[in-house]
Amino acid sequence: MVARGRPASCGHIAAPSLYILAPAPAVSFFLHKKKRNATKSNLEPPSPVRPSQPDPIPSSVAMGRKFFVGGNWKCNGTVEQVESIVNTLNAGQIASTDVVEVVVSPPYVFLPTVKAKLRPEIQVAAQNCWVKKGGAFTGEVSAEMLVNLGVPWVILGHSERRSLMGESSEFVGEKVAYALAQGLKVIACVGETLEQREAGSTMEVVAEQTKAITGKIKDWTNVVVAYEPVWAIGTGKVATPAQAQEVHANLRDWLKTNVSPEVAASTRIIYGGNVYPLFEHKCLLVYTFTAEVILIYDGYARLVAIGSVTGASCKELAGQPDVDGFLVGGASLKPEFIDIINAATVKSA
Repeated sequence: MVARGRPASCGHIAAPSLYILAPAPAVSFFLHKKKRNATKSNLEPPSPVRPSQPDPIPSSVAMGRKFFVGGNWKCNGTVEQVESIVNTLNAGQIASTDVVEVVVSPPYVFLPTVKAKLRPEIQVAAQNCWVKKGGAFTGEVSAEMLVNLGVPWVILGHSERRSLMGESSEFVGEKVAYALAQGLKVIACVGETLEQREAGSTMEVVAEQTKAITGKIKDWTNVVVAYEPVWAIGTGKVATPAQAQEVHANLRDWLKTNVSPEVAASTRIIYGGNVYPLFEHKCLLVYTFTAEVILIYDGYARLVAIGSVTGASCKELAGQPDVDGFLVGGASLKPEFIDIINAATVKSA
């Protein structure tokens, strides 16, 4: 039997509807066993990076770091779906451009359509571009082509490009430099894997990836850094707001030491990983900014949770002093993206 339960809640975080696929007695047993079976080790994310106490850097408000929300649509969408998303964004009530800068990144084939139909205060970005001028590079899109289309932003160094396409930090640094030189603005992604996190090498990894960029550019005005903890994307691990803040603060301190205090204070560092759990169960993990997650518990009863991040679940993260915005994945395809955009008002309150 399939029964649809009432939406649950966990603190101030809105939870999705639950679909219980089991006879009623089994459901009752499962719900009674849920908390007893949960263990502390299963609920906690990996140990944090080494604590540090960097010198104070002016706050985002004091330095004029406008909140930034990027929506990465990845390899998703049809003509009809893209039109629906654009209509939702056009009709939504979002914070003013004085409060938040919003950029959405559809697949290449939809860039002209989205740019033409989307409200002007929301900009568009490509999800990648080639490292040099166009030519005999089948399947690639050059920075010059994006500029010709009037596309102002590009995402470079995303964890999926690094892991699936084998893009090295050096290669990403070259792409960032070339894109900037052609007049594009860049969302440059950095982040560590689960193994690197658990080995305590988070900052070494993030610093190495960032150093590959700093060695090739001088002007950071048109760069937004996106911290993507790869270990918190579909792994069963999640980051707390405090953990995200810790890495952001350490990365900002690294920029202060290795680039300049001015760049550290003015560069926006946004977050692109999972948020903390909605459900306390050792076999369940929940939603991310980067993708919708479907989780199945194959115990006596089976529980399937389907949903997405809401504005309420990211407000605490938005309130962290060194978190200047989000790079959103699956949730940017849904109406909830409006709520995530409006989390920017936490900074201006």
